[in-house]
Amino acid sequence: MLQTINVPKQGMGVEGPVQIMGAGLSGLAAATLLARAGREVHVHDIRNDSGARFDGDFQALENWSLGIDFFDQLKEWGIDSSEFKSTEFSVVDLIHPDDEISKAKTDGVAYRIVERGTSEHTIDQGFKRMALAAGVNIHYKSRVQVEDCDIIACGPKGTSAVAYGEIFTTKHENLITFQLNDKLAPGAYSYMIIIDGVGLICTCLWRKQSKSDRFLNETIAWYEEHYPDVDRQPVKRVGGKGDFTINSNYKSDGRYYVGESGGLQDFMWGFGMRMAVWSGVLAAKDILGECDYDKEVRKQLLPYVRTSVANRFLMNRVGDKMFKRMCKQWMRNQKRKGDGLAWISRLFSPTIAKRVIYRLVNRFMLEKDEKALGRGVRRMPFRKALKRDVWEPSPAAVAVGERWDAVRRSGGNTSFDEE
Repeated sequence: MLQTINVPKQGMGVEGPVQIMGAGLSGLAAATLLARAGREVHVHDIRNDSGARFDGDFQALENWSLGIDFFDQLKEWGIDSSEFKSTEFSVVDLIHPDDEISKAKTDGVAYRIVERGTSEHTIDQGFKRMALAAGVNIHYKSRVQVEDCDIIACGPKGTSAVAYGEIFTTKHENLITFQLNDKLAPGAYSYMIIIDGVGLICTCLWRKQSKSDRFLNETIAWYEEHYPDVDRQPVKRVGGKGDFTINSNYKSDGRYYVGESGGLQDFMWGFGMRMAVWSGVLAAKDILGECDYDKEVRKQLLPYVRTSVANRFLMNRVGDKMFKRMCKQWMRNQKRKGDGLAWISRLFSPTIAKRVIYRLVNRFMLEKDEKALGRGVRRMPFRKALKRDVWEPSPAAVAVGERWDAVRRSGGNTSFDEE
């Protein structure tokens, strides 16, 4: 049963117990650092466990936006990356819109793939264990009011984009692919990840669609044709949504807004875990008197968020022709520099041009959120479908859908509404 808890409101200096809303990565990162410093910390979450929002789906920890390796950052913050399972990839199959497949390579780590959910090896449960070991008090099925909390670390409130995927078993070796195809993933990308006999094929939609399951079915059909050795055995379908916002204030009325609640994530391709943890750490350090949260967010994180807004504006206005040019430029740059991360890192890095684009487009690209309690939140809306998004599924995609229906009838579950 969900319990409503009345929490004594703290003063502006966050004296006494620290109250945190949300037991995700950002909330637990902040809680762990505070508890280790001797503060009494209470974390509240309306769900019954950390990671319960997810259903065993894989997500990527990007490692290209900054010069420092993300796991080196975690170590610096005292967060033990061995508490959760992660799989490194230095080679990625880059799939062009015309079905050409290139190998994007680096001598370092391009991606680390982690699992989200409530299983012991997930990143969510790893962060939970570290918080509990530090002495954090976690209250699940606990509803608290925003005004009674010091750190707001909730998940998405609105919807700017969605992702649909199918988890399967396979005997294929570990593999990660990244595909740019405006038909299969309008305005976004699709991918396949295989780790230790478990795979996920996923498509991301940055435009609102009817009969959205056809995009996943068509994507799976594409992979069956081009990666026949995978021999996919469907298990379940998963999904989620992203909420992309820009905030005028990251600290308001003495409260810290971190992670998705602070709009601190990548608008272009949806990477958010790195900024979520980072913002939680900065909030904790502010409470401990070690930094100014709002100042450090604007200095360390916001330039990358604004760059991603500019990138998203450009991505919204191109299709497969431009995607093909991007892939070719990526590979040319890799051949010239010997490192596939160089080009993608430059794409995500703040520049004068991206700063100008952001200033020109953000006012009409983002809509004001009237419910944001005066924090000046502007949200990227879930854009309407385009004419080119309307098409009939191929026979192969129809067969994929029929196979899934048979799996579902025999016990396979779906963790999202396909409409």
